[in-house]
Amino acid sequence: MSISKEILSVILGGGAGSRLYPLTASRSKPAVPIAGKYRLVDIPISNCMNSGINRMFVLTQFNSASLNRHIKNTYHFSAFSSAFVDILAAEQTPDNPTWYQGTADAVRQSLRHIAPFESEYVLILSGDQLYQMDFMGMLEHHKKTGADISVATIPVGDREAPEFGILKDKDGLIESFIEKPSRDLLVDWVSDTGEEMAKKGKVYLASMGIYIFNRKLLFDYLQNDYVEATDFGKEIIPQSIGKCKVASYQYDGYWTDIGNIYSFFEANLGLCADLPDFNLFDNSNAIYTRARMLPPAKVSGTTLEKTVIAEGTIINASRMENCVIGIRSRIGHGSTVKNTYIMGSDYYETLSDIADDQQKGIPLLGIGNRCYISNAILDKNCRIGDDVRINGGPHLENGDHPLYTVKDGIVVVKKGSVLPNGFVI
Repeated sequence: MSISKEILSVILGGGAGSRLYPLTASRSKPAVPIAGKYRLVDIPISNCMNSGINRMFVLTQFNSASLNRHIKNTYHFSAFSSAFVDILAAEQTPDNPTWYQGTADAVRQSLRHIAPFESEYVLILSGDQLYQMDFMGMLEHHKKTGADISVATIPVGDREAPEFGILKDKDGLIESFIEKPSRDLLVDWVSDTGEEMAKKGKVYLASMGIYIFNRKLLFDYLQNDYVEATDFGKEIIPQSIGKCKVASYQYDGYWTDIGNIYSFFEANLGLCADLPDFNLFDNSNAIYTRARMLPPAKVSGTTLEKTVIAEGTIINASRMENCVIGIRSRIGHGSTVKNTYIMGSDYYETLSDIADDQQKGIPLLGIGNRCYISNAILDKNCRIGDDVRINGGPHLENGDHPLYTVKDGIVVVKKGSVLPNGFVI
């Protein structure tokens, strides 16, 4: 059986994404824009495509319209291939009137759509993680160990371990599991993660929420053995240990779970480093997204320091430092932007639009003149007037306001917000 028929992938769209609010106020987590031109869902899809896996289902439930539109407009395959990326939106049926109750329940409710497609293995992925991984290596390891289930694991240290499900393995097979252990329990959960990881203090194996199941076992578990279980990480994986062969596949590359505003902000600004942990400039691990046919970026009189700029951007700022600038962004004269992710705009304003805005006293799409913006995320289609000052940092209290939200010192300006001239945060 060819690789393309041997395995298919199920990408979980996640829940309401409340920890990423306000970025998830009108879109699902996998649809959140990252790195100025991609969506989060492009990461697992690209990893699959780069691994030779070209049959993918994306399971969605909350605010899925923009995600559906992105996938429809992006992933087109040859009419002569069996490749596809299909959306499976949560649906109420006569035999199941409820929405998805968790990761396992989402896959269970989708089995009738997955069943007609032959495969020996099913790869289950999260739609909100940033990493580059060859799933074929994981599949080969799965076969070599004779596993029924494989769990991708990543070595972590004392600080991160209490945030994850921690596994203990012996000879590559998982013997025990604990969900988010307290620090005083960690001493009993040390694993042999290899000499290099041990030197860094990363001696605990954390589950990445990436699984390979033997297809028959997955269907049996969800339809018979664990018909009440709603979650893979909390129920099915722990209960499978000792019952069948559960293997650990250790991954030593960069991986981050985009679970909250702080991790999202850090992951994006991390792309500005000289040698970023997540490498966008990789011949063999391309990140695919919608081809928009935009013009190249145009920069005039700006000092740029460690800044990533997407296409279609017009920049007249005086200085930009440690920033990710999204598609179609416009930044006015004399502005300074630091430690900020600007998502950009969905369209350009025409000259008549601009004249109309000026007549009505509405700020133009983008960032005006003489602004100072630091420690912020600007969602799509914001209008920031002249002389606006946004100075995020630990001095700001967490809070939700009509035009913006503050979380962990990061100011998130909401999608489509209009900040008038002289506005100060």
